[in-house]
Amino acid sequence: MGLLQESTNEGQFYRDEHLSLDFHQQVVVLDHERMTLTRKEYDLLALLVGHAGEIIPREALLLRVWGYGAEIRTRTLDVHIRRLRKKLGTYADQYIETIFGIGYRFQPFHAPRFAQPALERPVLAISA
Repeated sequence: MGLLQESTNEGQFYRDEHLSLDFHQQVVVLDHERMTLTRKEYDLLALLVGHAGEIIPREALLLRVWGYGAEIRTRTLDVHIRRLRKKLGTYADQYIETIFGIGYRFQPFHAPRFAQPALERPVLAISA
């Protein structure tokens, strides 16, 4: 399995017709309005956007954003995903896709959903 690596170092910005992220300034704008996010909400969104189109397992998200190991059982991730979706409003289902039993995937606006069956797509994993 591959390592989950920082891909935001290569590009300082993400932009589509509704959402933009400035990774350097840590600013998120939705439909020309700056979003107010907590530090963890921003970190979670930035990690998902930095790996757009890739399935990121729950364990990887918990480790990278909160520093929690696999032995920790918590609903923190679900709560933060729910808050992010609420703040993304009508675009929530387009941007953040739940991959049941695995994790989450960020899909850029108008990206084809389910372009490949989930089993054929690589799943990111972390290693100790």
